[in-house]
Amino acid sequence: MSKLGNLGARLHRGEISYDFVGKRKIWYGVSILITITAILGLAVRGLNMGIEFQGGAVFTTPTKMSTSVAKAEEYANDASGHQAVVQKLGNGSLRIQIAGIDTGQSDRIKQELAKDLNLDPEKLAADLVGPSWGEQIANKAWEGLAIFMVLVVIYLAIAFEWRMAIAALVALIHDITITTGIYALVGFEVTPGTVIGLLTILGYSLYDTVVVFDSLKEQTKDITKQTRWTYSDIANRSINGTLVRSINTTVVALLPVAGLLFIGGGFLGAGTLNDISLSLFVGLAAGAYSSIFIATPLVADLKEREPAMKALTKRVLAKRAQAGAEENATEVRGTGDDAGEPAVVGPRNQPVARGRGRGRASGKRR
Repeated sequence: MSKLGNLGARLHRGEISYDFVGKRKIWYGVSILITITAILGLAVRGLNMGIEFQGGAVFTTPTKMSTSVAKAEEYANDASGHQAVVQKLGNGSLRIQIAGIDTGQSDRIKQELAKDLNLDPEKLAADLVGPSWGEQIANKAWEGLAIFMVLVVIYLAIAFEWRMAIAALVALIHDITITTGIYALVGFEVTPGTVIGLLTILGYSLYDTVVVFDSLKEQTKDITKQTRWTYSDIANRSINGTLVRSINTTVVALLPVAGLLFIGGGFLGAGTLNDISLSLFVGLAAGAYSSIFIATPLVADLKEREPAMKALTKRVLAKRAQAGAEENATEVRGTGDDAGEPAVVGPRNQPVARGRGRGRASGKRR
Protein backbone atom coordinates (compact mmCIF):
# COMPACT_ATOMS: atom_id res chain seq x y z
CA MET A 1 0.00 0.00 0.00
CA SER A 2 2.93 2.32 0.72
CA LYS A 3 4.19 1.75 -2.83
CA LEU A 4 0.78 2.71 -4.19
CA GLY A 5 0.82 5.83 -2.04
CA ASN A 6 4.28 6.77 -3.29
CA LEU A 7 3.13 6.18 -6.86
CA GLY A 8 0.15 8.45 -6.30
CA ALA A 9 2.37 11.18 -4.84
CA ARG A 10 4.78 10.98 -7.78
CA LEU A 11 1.90 11.12 -10.25
CA HIS A 12 0.43 14.13 -8.44
CA ARG A 13 3.77 15.98 -8.49
CA GLY A 14 4.24 15.21 -12.18
CA GLU A 15 7.44 13.21 -11.66
CA ILE A 16 6.00 10.34 -13.69
CA SER A 17 2.98 10.20 -15.98
CA TYR A 18 1.20 8.18 -18.62
CA ASP A 19 0.11 9.87 -21.83
CA PHE A 20 -3.64 9.25 -21.65
CA VAL A 21 -4.58 12.28 -23.74
CA GLY A 22 -1.89 11.70 -26.37
CA LYS A 23 -3.25 8.20 -27.02
CA ARG A 24 -6.89 9.27 -27.00
CA LYS A 25 -7.57 7.87 -30.48
CA ILE A 26 -6.85 4.40 -29.12
CA TRP A 27 -9.30 4.88 -26.24
CA TYR A 28 -11.91 6.32 -28.61
CA GLY A 29 -11.57 3.25 -30.82
CA VAL A 30 -11.90 0.86 -27.88
CA SER A 31 -14.96 2.71 -26.56
CA ILE A 32 -16.62 2.77 -29.96
CA LEU A 33 -16.05 -0.98 -30.33
CA ILE A 34 -17.52 -1.70 -26.89
CA THR A 35 -20.48 0.60 -27.54
CA ILE A 36 -21.23 -1.03 -30.92
CA THR A 37 -21.14 -4.45 -29.24
CA ALA A 38 -23.58 -3.23 -26.59
CA ILE A 39 -25.93 -1.77 -29.19
CA LEU A 40 -25.84 -5.01 -31.21
CA GLY A 41 -26.66 -6.94 -28.05
CA LEU A 42 -29.66 -4.70 -27.45
CA ALA A 43 -30.80 -5.02 -31.07
CA VAL A 44 -30.35 -8.79 -31.39
CA ARG A 45 -31.14 -10.16 -27.93
CA GLY A 46 -33.10 -7.31 -26.41
CA LEU A 47 -33.68 -6.77 -22.71
CA ASN A 48 -35.21 -9.44 -20.55
CA MET A 49 -37.90 -7.26 -19.03
CA GLY A 50 -39.22 -8.35 -15.66
CA ILE A 51 -42.79 -9.10 -14.83
CA GLU A 52 -43.25 -5.60 -13.45
CA PHE A 53 -42.87 -4.26 -17.00
CA GLN A 54 -44.74 -6.98 -18.90
CA GLY A 55 -47.51 -7.86 -16.49
CA GLY A 56 -48.27 -11.38 -15.29
CA ALA A 57 -48.47 -13.42 -12.11
CA VAL A 58 -46.10 -14.23 -9.26
CA PHE A 59 -46.61 -17.46 -7.29
CA THR A 60 -44.86 -18.01 -3.96
CA THR A 61 -44.68 -21.41 -2.31
CA PRO A 62 -44.46 -22.12 1.44
CA THR A 63 -41.06 -22.35 3.07
CA LYS A 64 -38.69 -25.34 2.89
CA MET A 65 -39.78 -26.73 -0.45
CA SER A 66 -38.10 -29.96 -1.49
CA THR A 67 -38.76 -29.34 -5.19
CA SER A 68 -35.74 -28.10 -7.11
CA VAL A 69 -35.70 -24.85 -9.08
CA ALA A 70 -35.30 -26.70 -12.37
CA LYS A 71 -38.26 -28.98 -11.66
CA ALA A 72 -40.49 -26.10 -10.56
CA GLU A 73 -39.54 -24.22 -13.72
CA GLU A 74 -40.55 -27.23 -15.81
CA TYR A 75 -43.91 -27.45 -14.02
CA ALA A 76 -44.57 -23.73 -14.53
CA ASN A 77 -43.66 -23.85 -18.24
CA ASP A 78 -45.99 -26.80 -18.85
CA ALA A 79 -48.85 -25.24 -16.89
CA SER A 80 -48.67 -21.80 -18.48
CA GLY A 81 -47.21 -22.34 -21.94
CA HIS A 82 -44.92 -19.36 -21.21
CA GLN A 83 -41.31 -19.09 -20.17
CA ALA A 84 -41.28 -19.00 -16.37
CA VAL A 85 -38.60 -17.60 -14.07
CA VAL A 86 -38.10 -19.48 -10.80
CA GLN A 87 -35.98 -18.23 -7.90
CA LYS A 88 -35.23 -19.85 -4.57
CA LEU A 89 -35.62 -17.38 -1.73
CA GLY A 90 -33.61 -17.26 1.47
CA ASN A 91 -36.28 -19.02 3.56
CA GLY A 92 -36.40 -21.99 1.17
CA SER A 93 -39.59 -21.01 -0.66
CA LEU A 94 -39.85 -20.71 -4.43
CA ARG A 95 -40.84 -17.57 -6.32
CA ILE A 96 -42.36 -18.39 -9.72
CA GLN A 97 -42.85 -15.56 -12.21
CA ILE A 98 -44.90 -16.00 -15.36
CA ALA A 99 -45.27 -13.00 -17.63
CA GLY A 100 -48.08 -12.22 -20.07
CA ILE A 101 -51.03 -13.94 -18.38
CA ASP A 102 -54.35 -12.55 -17.16
CA THR A 103 -56.55 -13.29 -14.15
CA GLY A 104 -58.39 -16.28 -15.70
CA GLN A 105 -55.14 -17.95 -16.72
CA SER A 106 -53.64 -17.24 -13.32
CA ASP A 107 -56.35 -19.19 -11.49
CA ARG A 108 -55.93 -22.21 -13.78
CA ILE A 109 -52.13 -22.16 -13.55
CA LYS A 110 -52.32 -21.89 -9.77
CA GLN A 111 -54.41 -25.08 -9.58
CA GLU A 112 -52.04 -27.02 -11.85
CA LEU A 113 -48.93 -25.79 -10.06
CA ALA A 114 -50.36 -26.71 -6.67
CA LYS A 115 -51.13 -30.21 -7.97
CA ASP A 116 -47.64 -30.69 -9.45
CA LEU A 117 -45.94 -29.37 -6.32
CA ASN A 118 -48.13 -31.43 -3.99
CA LEU A 119 -49.50 -28.34 -2.28
CA ASP A 120 -52.85 -27.12 -1.08
CA PRO A 121 -53.89 -24.40 -3.60
CA GLU A 122 -54.67 -22.10 -0.67
CA LYS A 123 -51.02 -22.26 0.44
CA LEU A 124 -49.73 -21.14 -2.96
CA ALA A 125 -49.79 -17.35 -2.86
CA ALA A 126 -50.58 -15.64 -6.16
CA ASP A 127 -50.14 -11.97 -7.02
CA LEU A 128 -51.15 -10.36 -10.29
CA VAL A 129 -49.09 -7.52 -11.74
CA GLY A 130 -50.59 -5.32 -14.45
CA PRO A 131 -48.39 -4.12 -17.32
CA SER A 132 -49.63 -0.56 -16.82
CA TRP A 133 -47.81 -0.38 -13.46
CA GLY A 134 -44.53 -1.40 -15.05
CA GLU A 135 -45.12 1.04 -17.88
CA GLN A 136 -45.57 3.84 -15.36
CA ILE A 137 -42.29 2.88 -13.69
CA ALA A 138 -40.48 2.89 -17.03
CA ASN A 139 -41.92 6.27 -18.01
CA LYS A 140 -40.98 7.79 -14.65
CA ALA A 141 -37.47 6.38 -14.99
CA TRP A 142 -37.04 7.93 -18.44
CA GLU A 143 -38.37 11.24 -17.17
CA GLY A 144 -36.00 11.15 -14.22
CA LEU A 145 -33.08 10.29 -16.49
CA ALA A 146 -33.87 13.16 -18.86
CA ILE A 147 -34.22 15.66 -16.01
CA PHE A 148 -30.97 14.41 -14.49
CA MET A 149 -29.10 14.85 -17.79
CA VAL A 150 -30.40 18.38 -18.27
CA LEU A 151 -29.49 19.41 -14.73
CA VAL A 152 -26.01 17.90 -15.07
CA VAL A 153 -25.32 19.78 -18.29
CA ILE A 154 -26.56 23.07 -16.81
CA TYR A 155 -24.53 22.65 -13.62
CA LEU A 156 -21.29 21.69 -15.36
CA ALA A 157 -21.70 24.49 -17.89
CA ILE A 158 -22.02 27.00 -15.04
CA ALA A 159 -19.43 25.51 -12.69
CA PHE A 160 -16.88 24.74 -15.41
CA GLU A 161 -17.69 25.38 -19.07
CA TRP A 162 -19.91 24.03 -21.83
CA ARG A 163 -17.17 21.84 -23.32
CA MET A 164 -16.82 19.97 -20.05
CA ALA A 165 -20.60 19.64 -19.85
CA ILE A 166 -20.70 18.06 -23.32
CA ALA A 167 -17.82 15.70 -22.48
CA ALA A 168 -19.52 14.60 -19.25
CA LEU A 169 -22.80 14.01 -21.10
CA VAL A 170 -21.04 11.86 -23.70
CA ALA A 171 -19.39 9.85 -20.91
CA LEU A 172 -22.76 9.31 -19.19
CA ILE A 173 -24.41 8.10 -22.39
CA HIS A 174 -21.41 5.83 -22.92
CA ASP A 175 -21.84 4.31 -19.43
CA ILE A 176 -25.61 3.81 -19.78
CA THR A 177 -25.25 2.17 -23.19
CA ILE A 178 -22.59 -0.25 -22.01
CA THR A 179 -24.55 -1.19 -18.88
CA THR A 180 -27.80 -1.87 -20.73
CA GLY A 181 -25.91 -3.73 -23.45
CA ILE A 182 -24.31 -6.03 -20.86
CA TYR A 183 -27.79 -6.73 -19.47
CA ALA A 184 -28.94 -7.73 -22.94
CA LEU A 185 -25.90 -9.96 -23.56
CA VAL A 186 -26.01 -11.64 -20.12
CA GLY A 187 -29.80 -11.99 -20.12
CA PHE A 188 -30.36 -10.81 -16.55
CA GLU A 189 -33.90 -9.71 -15.79
CA VAL A 190 -34.61 -5.99 -15.81
CA THR A 191 -36.62 -5.02 -12.74
CA PRO A 192 -37.33 -1.76 -10.90
CA GLY A 193 -34.18 -2.55 -8.91
CA THR A 194 -32.22 -2.43 -12.16
CA VAL A 195 -33.63 1.01 -12.92
CA ILE A 196 -32.64 2.21 -9.45
CA GLY A 197 -29.14 0.83 -9.89
CA LEU A 198 -28.83 2.44 -13.31
CA LEU A 199 -29.80 5.85 -11.96
CA THR A 200 -27.42 5.40 -9.03
CA ILE A 201 -24.34 4.75 -11.16
CA LEU A 202 -24.77 8.08 -12.93
CA GLY A 203 -23.74 9.87 -9.76
CA TYR A 204 -20.66 7.67 -9.36
CA SER A 205 -19.73 8.20 -12.99
CA LEU A 206 -19.93 11.97 -12.59
CA TYR A 207 -17.93 11.93 -9.35
CA ASP A 208 -14.63 10.86 -10.96
CA THR A 209 -15.23 13.10 -13.96
CA VAL A 210 -15.86 16.20 -11.84
CA VAL A 211 -12.73 15.51 -9.75
CA VAL A 212 -10.56 15.55 -12.89
CA PHE A 213 -12.39 18.58 -14.30
CA ASP A 214 -11.85 20.52 -11.08
CA SER A 215 -8.12 19.82 -11.17
CA LEU A 216 -8.01 20.75 -14.86
CA LYS A 217 -9.85 24.02 -14.26
CA GLU A 218 -7.45 24.97 -11.48
CA GLN A 219 -4.32 24.18 -13.49
CA THR A 220 -5.43 25.96 -16.68
CA LYS A 221 -5.88 29.39 -15.12
CA ASP A 222 -3.87 31.91 -17.17
CA ILE A 223 -2.69 29.09 -19.40
CA THR A 224 -2.08 31.44 -22.35
CA LYS A 225 0.47 33.45 -20.34
CA GLN A 226 3.02 30.65 -20.40
CA THR A 227 4.74 28.68 -23.17
CA ARG A 228 5.70 25.52 -21.35
CA TRP A 229 2.52 23.41 -21.52
CA THR A 230 -0.30 22.95 -24.02
CA TYR A 231 -3.87 22.38 -22.87
CA SER A 232 -3.53 18.66 -23.65
CA ASP A 233 -0.38 18.48 -21.52
CA ILE A 234 -2.17 19.96 -18.52
CA ALA A 235 -5.22 17.74 -19.10
CA ASN A 236 -2.93 14.74 -19.04
CA ARG A 237 -1.32 15.97 -15.82
CA SER A 238 -4.77 16.35 -14.26
CA ILE A 239 -5.65 12.74 -15.09
CA ASN A 240 -2.37 11.44 -13.69
CA GLY A 241 -2.67 13.62 -10.60
CA THR A 242 -6.07 12.15 -9.68
CA LEU A 243 -5.53 8.65 -11.10
CA VAL A 244 -4.75 6.79 -7.88
CA ARG A 245 -7.57 8.58 -6.07
CA SER A 246 -10.04 7.51 -8.76
CA ILE A 247 -8.77 3.93 -8.64
CA ASN A 248 -9.02 3.79 -4.84
CA THR A 249 -12.58 5.15 -4.70
CA THR A 250 -13.72 2.86 -7.51
CA VAL A 251 -12.21 -0.27 -5.94
CA VAL A 252 -13.72 0.55 -2.54
CA ALA A 253 -17.14 1.03 -4.17
CA LEU A 254 -16.82 -2.13 -6.28
CA LEU A 255 -15.93 -4.48 -3.42
CA PRO A 256 -19.34 -4.55 -1.67
CA VAL A 257 -21.16 -4.57 -5.01
CA ALA A 258 -19.02 -7.53 -6.13
CA GLY A 259 -19.98 -9.27 -2.90
CA LEU A 260 -23.67 -8.80 -3.73
CA LEU A 261 -23.24 -9.96 -7.31
CA PHE A 262 -20.84 -12.90 -7.06
CA ILE A 263 -21.41 -14.15 -3.51
CA GLY A 264 -25.01 -13.18 -2.84
CA GLY A 265 -26.35 -13.75 -6.34
CA GLY A 266 -23.93 -16.49 -7.40
CA PHE A 267 -22.91 -18.74 -4.50
CA LEU A 268 -25.83 -18.11 -2.16
CA GLY A 269 -28.41 -18.15 -4.94
CA ALA A 270 -30.11 -14.89 -4.01
CA GLY A 271 -31.13 -14.13 -7.58
CA THR A 272 -33.10 -11.06 -6.58
CA LEU A 273 -29.77 -9.31 -5.90
CA ASN A 274 -28.56 -9.73 -9.47
CA ASP A 275 -30.85 -7.11 -10.97
CA ILE A 276 -29.41 -4.20 -8.99
CA SER A 277 -25.88 -5.49 -8.30
CA LEU A 278 -25.01 -6.10 -11.98
CA SER A 279 -26.04 -2.59 -12.99
CA LEU A 280 -24.00 -1.11 -10.13
CA PHE A 281 -20.93 -3.25 -10.85
CA VAL A 282 -20.83 -2.58 -14.60
CA GLY A 283 -21.78 1.06 -14.18
CA LEU A 284 -19.10 1.79 -11.58
CA ALA A 285 -16.39 0.21 -13.72
CA ALA A 286 -17.60 1.96 -16.88
CA GLY A 287 -17.83 5.29 -15.03
CA ALA A 288 -14.23 5.08 -13.83
CA TYR A 289 -13.10 4.17 -17.34
CA SER A 290 -15.03 6.95 -19.07
CA SER A 291 -13.82 9.69 -16.72
CA ILE A 292 -10.19 8.85 -17.54
CA PHE A 293 -10.30 7.70 -21.14
CA ILE A 294 -13.31 9.54 -22.58
CA ALA A 295 -14.37 12.70 -20.75
CA THR A 296 -11.03 14.46 -20.19
CA PRO A 297 -9.46 13.60 -23.57
CA LEU A 298 -12.67 14.83 -25.23
CA VAL A 299 -12.42 18.14 -23.36
CA ALA A 300 -8.83 18.49 -24.56
CA ASP A 301 -9.96 17.82 -28.13
CA LEU A 302 -12.64 20.50 -27.94
CA LYS A 303 -10.38 23.06 -26.26
CA GLU A 304 -7.54 22.56 -28.73
CA ARG A 305 -9.89 23.76 -31.49
CA GLU A 306 -10.04 27.25 -29.98
CA PRO A 307 -7.88 29.89 -31.75
CA ALA A 308 -6.20 30.89 -28.49
CA MET A 309 -5.28 27.26 -27.74
CA LYS A 310 -4.06 26.71 -31.29
CA ALA A 311 -1.78 29.76 -30.95
CA LEU A 312 -0.55 28.50 -27.58
CA THR A 313 0.23 25.09 -29.03
CA LYS A 314 2.27 26.69 -31.83
CA ARG A 315 4.26 28.77 -29.33
CA VAL A 316 4.91 25.79 -27.08
CA LEU A 317 6.00 23.58 -29.97
CA ALA A 318 8.22 26.34 -31.37
CA LYS A 319 9.90 26.82 -28.00
CA ARG A 320 10.42 23.09 -27.61
CA ALA A 321 11.92 22.90 -31.11
CA GLN A 322 14.27 25.77 -30.30
CA ALA A 323 15.27 24.17 -27.01
CA GLY A 324 15.86 20.88 -28.80
CA ALA A 325 18.08 22.56 -31.39
CA GLU A 326 20.12 24.28 -28.69
CA GLU A 327 20.48 21.04 -26.80
CA ASN A 328 21.67 19.25 -29.93
CA ALA A 329 24.24 21.98 -30.60
CA THR A 330 25.49 21.70 -27.02
CA GLU A 331 25.79 17.95 -27.39
CA VAL A 332 27.82 18.36 -30.61
CA ARG A 333 30.26 20.74 -28.91
CA GLY A 334 30.46 18.51 -25.89
CA THR A 335 31.21 15.52 -28.10
CA GLY A 336 34.11 17.40 -29.72
CA ASP A 337 35.66 18.25 -26.37
CA ASP A 338 35.38 14.67 -25.20
CA ALA A 339 37.18 13.39 -28.29
CA GLY A 340 40.21 15.62 -27.66
CA GLU A 341 39.40 17.98 -30.49
CA PRO A 342 39.69 21.74 -30.05
CA ALA A 343 36.48 23.50 -29.16
CA VAL A 344 37.32 26.32 -31.57
CA VAL A 345 37.65 25.19 -35.15
CA GLY A 346 40.10 26.88 -37.58
CA PRO A 347 43.73 28.10 -37.60
CA ARG A 348 44.87 30.18 -34.73
CA ASN A 349 47.64 32.63 -35.86
CA GLN A 350 49.91 34.09 -33.26
CA PRO A 351 51.82 37.31 -34.14
CA VAL A 352 55.61 36.97 -34.05
CA ALA A 353 57.60 39.92 -32.70
CA ARG A 354 60.22 41.12 -35.17
CA GLY A 355 62.74 42.01 -32.50
CA ARG A 356 62.28 38.78 -30.67
CA GLY A 357 65.63 37.40 -29.53
CA ARG A 358 67.62 40.60 -30.08
CA GLY A 359 70.04 41.53 -27.39
CA ARG A 360 70.55 37.95 -26.40
CA ALA A 361 73.60 35.85 -27.04
CA SER A 362 71.55 32.90 -28.12
CA GLY A 363 69.37 35.03 -30.31
CA LYS A 364 72.05 37.01 -32.19
CA ARG A 365 71.43 37.15 -35.87
CA ARG A 366 74.24 36.75 -38.32
